[in-house]
Amino acid sequence: MCGICGIYNYGSGLPVIRRDLKAMNDLIIHRGPDDEGYYEHENLGLAMRRLSIIDLSTGHQPISNEDGSLHIVFNGEIYNFQELRKGLLARGHIFKTKSDTEVILHLYEEKGADFPKELRGMFAVAIWDSRRKRLVLARDRMGKKPVYYAVTSSCIAFASELRALLTVPGLPRDIDLKAVDTYLTLQYIPSPMSIFKGIRKLEPASTLVFEGGNLKTEKYWNLPLGQPKLDGIPVEELKERLRAELAEAVKIRLISEVPLGAFLSGGIDSSVIVALMAKASAGPVKTFSIGFKEAEFSELGYAKQVAEMYGTKHTEFIVEANMASVLEKLAWHYSEPYADSSALPSYFVSRETRKSVTVALNGDGGDENFGGYIRYQAMKAAWYFSVMPAWAKKAALAAMEPFPERTAPFNTVWRLRKFLQAASQRDLPLTYLSTVSYFKTEEKEQLRSEAFKNALGRDADFPEEYISGLFREAEGLSLTEKLMYTDLRSYLPECLMTKMDIASMANSLETRSPLLDHKVAEFAFMLPEKMKLRGFRGTKWLLKEAFKDMLPPGIYNRGKMGFGIPLGPWFRGELKDYWAGACLSHKALGRGYFKPATLHRLWDEHQSGARDHGYRLWALLMLELWHKQFADDFKIS
Repeated sequence: MCGICGIYNYGSGLPVIRRDLKAMNDLIIHRGPDDEGYYEHENLGLAMRRLSIIDLSTGHQPISNEDGSLHIVFNGEIYNFQELRKGLLARGHIFKTKSDTEVILHLYEEKGADFPKELRGMFAVAIWDSRRKRLVLARDRMGKKPVYYAVTSSCIAFASELRALLTVPGLPRDIDLKAVDTYLTLQYIPSPMSIFKGIRKLEPASTLVFEGGNLKTEKYWNLPLGQPKLDGIPVEELKERLRAELAEAVKIRLISEVPLGAFLSGGIDSSVIVALMAKASAGPVKTFSIGFKEAEFSELGYAKQVAEMYGTKHTEFIVEANMASVLEKLAWHYSEPYADSSALPSYFVSRETRKSVTVALNGDGGDENFGGYIRYQAMKAAWYFSVMPAWAKKAALAAMEPFPERTAPFNTVWRLRKFLQAASQRDLPLTYLSTVSYFKTEEKEQLRSEAFKNALGRDADFPEEYISGLFREAEGLSLTEKLMYTDLRSYLPECLMTKMDIASMANSLETRSPLLDHKVAEFAFMLPEKMKLRGFRGTKWLLKEAFKDMLPPGIYNRGKMGFGIPLGPWFRGELKDYWAGACLSHKALGRGYFKPATLHRLWDEHQSGARDHGYRLWALLMLELWHKQFADDFKIS
């Protein structure tokens, strides 16, 4: 696992010097504290930071091919590299290391820019082809590893983190207001956008080829749309196949030359992963759990059941409001506004886990692949409920207004409001947005200043267009399958994978996700809907049934809780003054994004308990903390 970066001065032809590369590379040292490497030749430079996991003695990067015409830097793990290496050796390729990095380089010699199709794993790759004066970037299928890039009239630069690109001389720092507005809706900024107009993200499952001054990006993989579902196959056969697919995905992720463990939340997904790890491991698995003193937000009791069942070496850690002192550090690490509040506990569980191991497996991807979100059933019900008369839906929403939401998202009133808001929509993408949005369209309309509205123009509709485009791709699927496809293409890679990559790599910890193995994802996608959702609480049905005998009854029978944090009480208590000091300051209000009166109303409603705006307040706080780090003098003109 590494951090990578590079510069190609294609336009100016100026030589790349070590000082410029090092300025970029030093900003990602946390991604690879064990080693660093550089390659400079004329107007091209590559650099990397290494977290040593496999081939500790000879895996130094950058790596070249036999004649030195190709050079590579690579971030990630390729789980089928040994199999690929055998085939390449048989076809006459000569290796000087035992690393997965060198395997990728030789695959490029054979396949060109199609090489990612052969890889099984998580990766961000940069290859310099000196003969063709060609730079190739590639990102893994599920979006585990990030790649940011920027193109100016004189150079193209890339890096594992956005912040490193800000060292490139002459790179414009104009803020993309469309990205800010989208962030307020979705809590993240989806690729290919970034917070800066001049910086882009390479999309998951994509390659970028820059040659002759021309840039071209292409998708090399997608979920198997249009293929027939696995209907008519006996349930027991599907269970057996799922057990085999996931057991293999876990087994290949246990390859490591450094200590290895697992995150254990107490949910179905991480519990299944720990169970399979215990079955495949010679000794006790090291497990790590995070919780809160507020009992309704903590899953430590469930995690302990699994730890005791499998005799793991278990570590627990409690996150409290005073630990939010790291928020400015988090804003620095994420490098652009990011509002998933579980980034905070994810950072701390990564920090505590890194004290004992270098690699940790997790349960990411189970909800999106196997239908784990309660909102899938709720949206299905809301879709049928939407045919009721408009006056009745409006009356039902109005009837909910007097009741307070004290602990979103667990409060019943909060959930009923979400359901009724979804039921008020007849357009499926808008229904989806109503369930995932921090600020809905009408709420943003009340919040935005006139200057912000005018600067956005038609871009104010972008969140709806973005989600609608994904639903169009899923044409022909059932309603809930469209929802899962949209999550797999948006929320999973753009939000959850971003969160885990940054939170773990900030602590020099590699995380691996068996449920995001692309073979597991393809199999799950081919399952009929009834194998995932059954009844109102029957989420992830086949996954639970396949591993029922390997789980404590309390885990098998529990519903989904979610990885929320107690923002509501925190913003009325320990974080009250912190939020007000940051977001209601003269500087923050002077940026010109929001109407001061609307901000004060949100704050007063939250303090009085009339509404729980915890998640909205968090998003506004993280936006302001980002500005303090990266654009403190910004104002909408």
